[in-house]
Amino acid sequence: MLILNQRTQQLATDSVALAYDERKRSRLKVTLASGAEAGIFLERGDHLHGGDKLAAEDGSAVVEILAAPEKLIEAIADSPLLFARAAYHLGNRHVPVQILPTENGGKLRFQTDHVLAEMVRGLGCSVSDAEAPFQPESGAYGGGHHHGDESATDLHNPGHGPHRSVPKIHEFKPR
Repeated sequence: MLILNQRTQQLATDSVALAYDERKRSRLKVTLASGAEAGIFLERGDHLHGGDKLAAEDGSAVVEILAAPEKLIEAIADSPLLFARAAYHLGNRHVPVQILPTENGGKLRFQTDHVLAEMVRGLGCSVSDAEAPFQPESGAYGGGHHHGDESATDLHNPGHGPHRSVPKIHEFKPR
């Protein structure tokens, strides 16, 4: 069995399609497109995204991670205000959401949940079932997606791009 535990930018020699919930796991046994068995071993909290590549520990293969199509809810807002309201209410519930642009407002995809579907429908969005790869936003702090030796906790290199900083834990002292 191949051991996949190193991120790489090399050309892929194989692939595996994984649903969002599988891509969030740090330990996973998979069957590659070629039929070979492989084990994915990542640092706890590290998530995979469609397009990521993992190298085998022995250097014999590079596997591209594909976002597998899955059943989702698609909410379409016909104005920027409605889009913002729907995104706010889903985010307030910590729902993983994929954001897609449309000509007038925006489209939100999230995992199937009839209560959330009714909520965004009640706000005024048109709601439908969809089957598509799910690539939700990683969140305000990056969601554990790291490359190579980068570290989100390195205070001298706090993140990608300007104005990124490491979240601070405030210590409150008793009075």
